[in-house]
Amino acid sequence: MTDTTSTIVTRFAPSPTGHLHLGGARTALFSWLMARHAGGRFHLRIEDTDKARSSNEITAAILEALAWLGIAWDDEPVHQSLREDAHNRCIDRLLEEGKAYWCECTPEEVEAMREKARAEGKKPKYDLTCREKNLGPGPNRVVRFKTPLTGKIAYTDLVKGTIAVDNAELDDMILRRTDGSPTYNLAVVVDDHDMGVTHVLRGEDHVNNTLRQIHLYEALGFDVPAFAHVPLIHGPDKKKLSKRHGAKNILEYRNEGILPEALVNYLARLGWSHGDQEIFSRDELVAMFEASGLSTSAAAFDPEKLLWLNSHYIKESPVPRLADLLAEQFAARGITDCDRAVLEKIVPQYQPRAKTMAEMADEAAVFLIDDTDVEYEEKAVRKVLTDEAKARLAEIRELLAGLEAFDESSLENTLNSYMDRNELSFKHIAQPIRVAVTGRTRSPGLFETLAILGKDKSLNRIDTALSL
Repeated sequence: MTDTTSTIVTRFAPSPTGHLHLGGARTALFSWLMARHAGGRFHLRIEDTDKARSSNEITAAILEALAWLGIAWDDEPVHQSLREDAHNRCIDRLLEEGKAYWCECTPEEVEAMREKARAEGKKPKYDLTCREKNLGPGPNRVVRFKTPLTGKIAYTDLVKGTIAVDNAELDDMILRRTDGSPTYNLAVVVDDHDMGVTHVLRGEDHVNNTLRQIHLYEALGFDVPAFAHVPLIHGPDKKKLSKRHGAKNILEYRNEGILPEALVNYLARLGWSHGDQEIFSRDELVAMFEASGLSTSAAAFDPEKLLWLNSHYIKESPVPRLADLLAEQFAARGITDCDRAVLEKIVPQYQPRAKTMAEMADEAAVFLIDDTDVEYEEKAVRKVLTDEAKARLAEIRELLAGLEAFDESSLENTLNSYMDRNELSFKHIAQPIRVAVTGRTRSPGLFETLAILGKDKSLNRIDTALSL
């Protein structure tokens, strides 16, 4: 555990009951940026107390996703499930100091209390039946916190400003369940204190928890951290973001060929701004990030903007790096025989216009598949490979077969000479050759396409096209 210091310490605390999605990744990013901007520390805590639903596989996937995004944490991750003794010691202290009490009311009895309050137009909550009974531990008993009965609980949120609630609105929350396990709000307070957390940044759906947690900080004599609650991410329809809006788990974005710097840039702009700037390097984000730039209104997920950013970063990336990513995409498609030199020739052909690396792989796979696996588009064959076109294609095939050098310059000179001799324009030969070697009417430049395919593949595919 890290001792509390004057430096800013933030944390991200995912639950390994589900994969990391956009909302959690944004919370992690903002918390990381807040710490790094101030030269502070950023910690990771795995909130795995729900043993039935927590998974080691999901924990590993969350760590993998954060690492891919470049959100590096300080020290080893803290697993909340291993800290139950520390949590229970604090509960025992609250009991000893008269700030908590044992309760024997059953869940059914508590629900009846709430129903009665609703019927009377009152706040539906526990009615304090056991608050002054001075009960001790026993079967099926829980420990509840003695929430102050009068006054207000208030704090100044770094995003939302002052938030205040009458204590009478709050319940005597459960701190320890009947099985002896501590509840979320108690565990979070103890862990944040012991980890030295000074600033808690999270979604606005935690505001109600924050009010209860402040009571616990004060009851335990802990320093209360600063809180920043960011609005949730919405879909274009202004409703809470979900899969139907195209949101995915973070590793799915990686698998679909989104670059990590594009997703980080996109997440940073989902609820934070610095003037009108849209594109930020990681260093710029660290240098510029201030809580004052966080928006008070919900951000809308726009998949097209993410693709726009990704295409920008693809254009800016060095070819060797993209070749590595392209090889990974091909491997996922079962194409493992990728010559490095060929990959580095392919990338520049698609780099100016590819939106994702998956899109690049889909388009470029034609260069690496077996010649027998080329799928010829029926419409292209019918429209382009006419008898007249095939006659020219047969002549061109013989010219190409006679070339010693099969590079762009030789191909261009040979085909230009053929067009001059036969008084043809480029359109008369380009599409028939393109369809013959790729099966479709779109590809990179004709000479580049032939050169990347090489002599043998080009001739084999032309032979196949002539037989269609």
